[in-house]
Amino acid sequence: MADKKELLSALEQLEKDKNIKKEDIVSIIENALVSAYKKHVGKNVNVVAKVDLETGEMTTQALKTVVKDGELENSLLQISLSEAQKIDHLVKEGDTVKILLNTQDFARIAAQTAKNVIVQRIREAERNSLYEEMKDKVGQIISGDIYRFANKSIVIDLGRSEAILPITEQIPKEKFNIGQRIKAVIVSVKKNINKAPSTILSRKSPELIKKLFELEVPEVYEKIVEIKDVVRDPGMRAKVAVISNNQKVDPVGACVGVKGARIRPIIDELGGNERIDLIAYSDNIVKYITNAITPAKVLAVNLISESEKKAEVLVEDDMLSLAIGKNGHNVRLAAKLTGWHIDVHSESQKKQENELKVERQTAALEKLKGLGDKTILILVQAGFTDIEKLKTLTVDDLTTLPGIGQKTAEKIIEAAKNS
Repeated sequence: MADKKELLSALEQLEKDKNIKKEDIVSIIENALVSAYKKHVGKNVNVVAKVDLETGEMTTQALKTVVKDGELENSLLQISLSEAQKIDHLVKEGDTVKILLNTQDFARIAAQTAKNVIVQRIREAERNSLYEEMKDKVGQIISGDIYRFANKSIVIDLGRSEAILPITEQIPKEKFNIGQRIKAVIVSVKKNINKAPSTILSRKSPELIKKLFELEVPEVYEKIVEIKDVVRDPGMRAKVAVISNNQKVDPVGACVGVKGARIRPIIDELGGNERIDLIAYSDNIVKYITNAITPAKVLAVNLISESEKKAEVLVEDDMLSLAIGKNGHNVRLAAKLTGWHIDVHSESQKKQENELKVERQTAALEKLKGLGDKTILILVQAGFTDIEKLKTLTVDDLTTLPGIGQKTAEKIIEAAKNS
């Protein structure tokens, strides 16, 4: 009785620890008993095995067809009527009787077979369980200890399993030591046959920054402050667009913390060299672009083409290098964050461009015969510099300009047509 109780206890423990249903283990044991008996007496037998889940009792029975006395041809599959009626006096020819077998002779073989199958199933179940667990964590942050280095990739011990941080997913110039604990984001999990699943990590993914803010900033974790987008040049700079779902909460201030108390641990986790710009998100694209160019102060944003998403940003002369950033990092990330192509110009550059533009426009109008410098200047300032367009204008169109009378208007149109 003790052995039966131990069996049930073992089944329940396996179900709990290894996530294998006890019904599945019972099926393995039953199949092992049948297989062992067939090895013991030969394959040409009809045998069933049963494990009672309530009592733990194991029984193995041979199934034999009842035949007339004297007509027995195969004692493994058949039983004579007289012998069958000793078991059950109600049986008749053609019935099937179940004969209880003594499992002692082949129990050891069955136990070893069952053990091997169960061990295999446990390993398979553990692999499947681990795969399902890790698959559900894709996109989440995870901590682990550096176990070893393999061809520039880093193998990280996660406890129940290992994960790989490939060189392509490492922050440039970041150095690690064996045993060092690091955080990374799970980017993919691949199922392998006869091996643990392959878990790939990343420290370059923008998701890492999102998850770090969730860890360090309660308002982000509680969705009071929402991270709309993250763009990165890993190891150099990142821009994080945030918006508040509570008018009383400043999203940027909440993420920075008092004297940078909240953002500092995030920067430290990223190696200490990656600057993080927190950007207040806005549906107003002019305001959003203005915010995205931070830390530079913007004087004006000119939306050159909304269909092509092209914008021009004007900054003070001493803000130009800050707006562009080292190797163009700042303006490139601002463009990536907003989805707009951004050209940055300083006041001096813009002034020079305007002067060159006026010179080109003036030179074009100077080719028209009979127009004085004053008239040309009025046309340039009013934006009437396209000679083809001048041909289509009426006298009334031009006399609306200050300093242009009817005769001068007629002269301009005639000169354009004769050009």
